[in-house]
Amino acid sequence: MAALKLACALLLCILVTAPVTNAITCGQVTGSLAPCIPFLRFGGRFPPPACCNGVRSLNGAARTTPDRQAACNCLKQAYRSIRGIRANVAAALPGQCGVRIPYKISPNTDCSRVR
Repeated sequence: MAALKLACALLLCILVTAPVTNAITCGQVTGSLAPCIPFLRFGGRFPPPACCNGVRSLNGAARTTPDRQAACNCLKQAYRSIRGIRANVAAALPGQCGVRIPYKISPNTDCSRVR
């Protein structure tokens, strides 16, 4: 019985001290927004439906402040790694897809201030 109590106490300690991770990953961000890349680089009248589906999906997944900050940092990383993205098109993309996000998509956004 004492061994069972000790095992339960150890398990509880492990669960309490386990690191907290963000639900949003950069893989999820880039995967969701991959259909947007041609539009972000070359523009167009409207983003493709698959692009807006990805924007909406990502917005729905980023429910907490840490998730939104992680998504913001991933967007900045992707922005810097993909050549030719038009700043005005990137900044307008969420609105064109009918989504409101609490920050501007820009390599200059301070993601630590995103709530």
